[in-house]
Amino acid sequence: MQNDNDRESRDRQNGGGGEGGFNWKGILLLSIALGLFALALYARGGAGASAEIPYQKFKQLVTEKKIHIDEKATPPKVLQIVQRDNSKKQFITGWYEVEDPAKNKGQKYARFRTPIILEFSKDDLLATLDKANPKLTIYDQPTEDDAGWATLLSFYLPLLLLVFLLYLLFRHQIRMAGRGAMSFGKSKAKLMAMDKNKITFKDVAGVEEAKEEVWEIVEFLKDPKKFQRLGGRIPKGVLMVGSPGTGKTLLARAIAGEADVPFFSISGSDFVEMFVGVGASRVRDMFEQGKKNAPCLIFIDEIDAVGRHRGHGLGGGHDEREQTLNALLVEMDGFDTQEGVIIIAATNRPDVLDPALLRPGRFDRQITVSLPDVKGREEILRVHAKKVKIADGVDLAVVARGTPGYSGAELANVINEAALLAARKGLKAITLRELEEARDKVRWGKERRSLAISEKEKENTAFHEAGHAILLCLLEHTEPLHKVTIIPRGPSLGSTMWLPEEDKFTNRKNELLDQLVVTMGGRVAEEIVFGDVTNGASGDIRQATHMARKMVCEWGMSDQLGMIEYGDHQEHVFLGRDMGSPRNYSEATAQKIDAEVKKLIDDAYAKATELIVKHRDKLDAIAKGLLEYETLDASHIREIMEHGELRNPPSSPTPPDLPEEPAAKSSPPARPTRASEGDLPGDLAPAGA
Repeated sequence: MQNDNDRESRDRQNGGGGEGGFNWKGILLLSIALGLFALALYARGGAGASAEIPYQKFKQLVTEKKIHIDEKATPPKVLQIVQRDNSKKQFITGWYEVEDPAKNKGQKYARFRTPIILEFSKDDLLATLDKANPKLTIYDQPTEDDAGWATLLSFYLPLLLLVFLLYLLFRHQIRMAGRGAMSFGKSKAKLMAMDKNKITFKDVAGVEEAKEEVWEIVEFLKDPKKFQRLGGRIPKGVLMVGSPGTGKTLLARAIAGEADVPFFSISGSDFVEMFVGVGASRVRDMFEQGKKNAPCLIFIDEIDAVGRHRGHGLGGGHDEREQTLNALLVEMDGFDTQEGVIIIAATNRPDVLDPALLRPGRFDRQITVSLPDVKGREEILRVHAKKVKIADGVDLAVVARGTPGYSGAELANVINEAALLAARKGLKAITLRELEEARDKVRWGKERRSLAISEKEKENTAFHEAGHAILLCLLEHTEPLHKVTIIPRGPSLGSTMWLPEEDKFTNRKNELLDQLVVTMGGRVAEEIVFGDVTNGASGDIRQATHMARKMVCEWGMSDQLGMIEYGDHQEHVFLGRDMGSPRNYSEATAQKIDAEVKKLIDDAYAKATELIVKHRDKLDAIAKGLLEYETLDASHIREIMEHGELRNPPSSPTPPDLPEEPAAKSSPPARPTRASEGDLPGDLAPAGA
């Protein structure tokens, strides 16, 4: 069943106007009307304007044999009597020979008309025509009634047709304008077509648990008796929650592809307009459409745009968004509940949703679509690798192990960037080298080899990154080092990258303390070597402060403050709620928190200083290798730490004028490559400025 929005969309596609459409149909009608009117005027006036000559001049033309004779007619017909305006005055019309054809556009004959009153001049006219040689005749002498009908047909009928076409034009415009004005309250939900770009669960990978839960809905729609046999009922609403890029919308499209039922799709922002009451009206209309097509699925993307917590607006007064939310709450589970309409919604901000929207009976089931694990990442890479050409021997499992913390959208972008990089190089297939470069580019940006850096700044960056790298090797509770580079990438001038041996979801206190020490390594190395510091460690300081404060206030890792949470910590701030919430600890406690955070960082700084001073020769060797080769792998750093020098140095760096090539032709690592810095448990980012 087509709704009003479908009809409006079809009208726009066919040129029927509507909101934002160009009215081709109206322009066509107007053009036809004007063309007919011009044709009527042309037909009334003939091929050209008739020259009016007096009756005596007409008699002279007859005598001089200058009246045109149509020899093909039997008998020859040359003249006609017409009557105009139902008066007694008639006209003799015909063609006469002109004296100068050049003045008549090169034509030998011209049209004329001679006024005459037959009641008085009929006998004289007949006598004049009888004397003509050859003899002239008058044909089709109409009566007054005939002349009236001829006038009607020649002028009034095209005029009436013009008025009729203009009526159709204005009627169409008024209908379109009315539809546009009255369609504010109509739902913008689109009925998805199943014949184009059909996506099924085979195209969704890495979210197996979420697929199992939503598959129950598809099975219920296909075989309701299987679940109703034991008295169970299908959830009225399913809320999919997850970080951006984890595949919530893709999962909903897969449900539409698998379920052989009508599937409506709408965004949360489509409900709220500038007019009061429009959002609530659209909610009611959306459920009305769903009821007519039941059983059906309705997918609301980014539901937080309309389902925010009520009563937390900063402006006060009546909130149109709250009115829309009230209508949604009633339609989902009110007195007049719509049976057979299942709501699927997606959001990455569940903390701002109204509690009434999340209760069972409305959204009975919440599905968490989390970041994929190593197995899920491999499946996602295989799904997207089907669309590109991968070289033989490329193991996507290696890439999957080297991309912890990547979302499905980022993994899809890795495959695409690798394909573009291979195409720029003129390769016939994507190799592991392009996949690794694309992985680093997606997370941290492209290498900026063209950035002009002075030797002084390059030396400072080399020692800064060497400070991070040496501490990663010396400390016990750190992740294995992957590589160090002083090639600018993204906003940083250099990076120290490490890889977790496996996916990590928690961090021990000793691991966090060692991460603080590693974070301080860059600033410590600058101070020891140059006796001065730069602002290049701003990212390290911010990261260390954030980590230390979480250790004290959230994770209970402070001996002085104990296992107490200080502050209401939310992943995101909801301004209307959090601005008015008072702090749940005193000023004295706040001073203790600041002192404890500073103590953690000072201790880490002192330990980093002690280790770097003790191994100053290794620091200098690493920095020297970075200045010479720009990028050093973990194997090169281990050689320096064990032997004090590079025994198997990497190849020379690629010239800066070839930005497509990597910085160094290093041998593939024995295990998956991944550049990461753990500023928080589960968060991964490059270390260094």
